[in-house]
Amino acid sequence: MKPNNNQKVRVIAFYLPQFHPTPENDRWWGKGFTEWTNVGKAKPLFKGHYQPRVPADLGYYDLRLPETRQAQADMAREYGIEGFCYWHYWFGNGKQLLQRPFNEVLNSGKPDFPFCLAWANHSWEDKQFNKDGGHKMLMEQLYPGDEDYIAHFNAVLPAFQDPRYIRIHGNPIFVVYSPKEIPNPPHFIELWQKLASQHGFRIHFVGHTSKIEDLAMFRQWGFDANVLIRLFDVFKKDFSLWERINAKFQRIALKKGRRIEYSRASQYFQGPEEQANDCYPTLIPNWDHSPRSGRSGHILINSTPEKFKKHIIKSFNNISHKTREDRIVFLKSWNEWAEGNYMEPDLKFGRGYLEALKDAIQDVFYLLKDK
Repeated sequence: MKPNNNQKVRVIAFYLPQFHPTPENDRWWGKGFTEWTNVGKAKPLFKGHYQPRVPADLGYYDLRLPETRQAQADMAREYGIEGFCYWHYWFGNGKQLLQRPFNEVLNSGKPDFPFCLAWANHSWEDKQFNKDGGHKMLMEQLYPGDEDYIAHFNAVLPAFQDPRYIRIHGNPIFVVYSPKEIPNPPHFIELWQKLASQHGFRIHFVGHTSKIEDLAMFRQWGFDANVLIRLFDVFKKDFSLWERINAKFQRIALKKGRRIEYSRASQYFQGPEEQANDCYPTLIPNWDHSPRSGRSGHILINSTPEKFKKHIIKSFNNISHKTREDRIVFLKSWNEWAEGNYMEPDLKFGRGYLEALKDAIQDVFYLLKDK
């Protein structure tokens, strides 16, 4: 699906499909567990800590319902988001999890809203430390070899061939969360490109990373582009050596993170690297992982729609020279409620973050000539 001619920037939002019960989650966490379980039981860990977060317009939804998926798509489209990038879980040997919402979108043809896939190629662990100081493995990410790579490709082929699939220069996007975890990334990419060519297309591989030094390596491996997550670049660029040492000590020894002003952190959410056509910036409305972990990791505090809008405008200005086809921005995220980065309305801010995005698109690109 080509970008809308009226869209001056291509905002693609990461989308979490965890909001429905599964047999595995029932077994690990208790009957009926979904992401809402963590969101609803969250408690404030310090004075002024914004927890729990309560959804507004869409409520505590269930992604098995097509009405919910349609409402999400309608809302995202209204505020300038081109499509959703669904997290996709393939653990090897054909094992998938959380595939139902996307499969129903694919098979039903509804909602008629663009999408792409991001392979979340990481193991699932119980993050609570056991008495030995380790984590319990729930589902291990495996790489059995070419036969499994081929099975994986064939499983996602119907999505690649769907007219709604998001493409760049005609090629379907496929994001890989952790390229360095793949035993031989160039071989994997070469194999999938060979399989794709047999069906008349080429894949636009996107590597996901938080490290600038990964960009050149990913290019050498065959990735066409990278999405750069600068969530905690503030530590590298605005913290003294003592602050960095103290933050590391707090995290490792005391299992405790830092509270960082959103305004301070968001200054470093974009940089010169994203000015290249093959490097995509990330919009980050907030971060607070404590509902999942139950403890105070690194938390961004005092985020507001107004502060978020300033960050968006800086990111947009950084890429405004690109042609519209390459003016890609990833949004982290549409609905990561237990990480505190979501765009869906809540009781505190309503549609404020969505309005900030829509206004920033208007402010930066309204007078920009099409390229």
